[in-house]
Amino acid sequence: QVQLAESGGGLVQAGGSLRLSCAASARTTGTFSMGWFRQAPGKEREFVAGLSRNGENTYHADSVKGRFTISRDTAKNTVYLQMSSLKPEDTAVYYCAAKQAYGGGVYTSTYDYPYWGQGTQVTVSS
Repeated sequence: QVQLAESGGGLVQAGGSLRLSCAASARTTGTFSMGWFRQAPGKEREFVAGLSRNGENTYHADSVKGRFTISRDTAKNTVYLQMSSLKPEDTAVYYCAAKQAYGGGVYTSTYDYPYWGQGTQVTVSS
């Protein structure tokens, strides 16, 4: 099992940047594939970015490609989501998720992930 805790959310103006952090209670490199999701009011939770268990593969949703980047600091057991050129439509609660994995896959469905953090609010003003 692993526990996840997100941080780094806040209020930012359109065009600005934020870096979200997801601290894990256990080592994730080599064991867990990680993902970032977001949920806006009245909408379903959607995939944002994912990272394979060894970090060799990443995948970003089309809506954030070129603006957001997922990465991991193995020594700190922390996964990051660097967000730049933020838009008002990026406003949502952002969640970190983990899935025990055995290959180099990146998983994009909420159903793939059994472990979730509590979420952090990101609000982008126009």
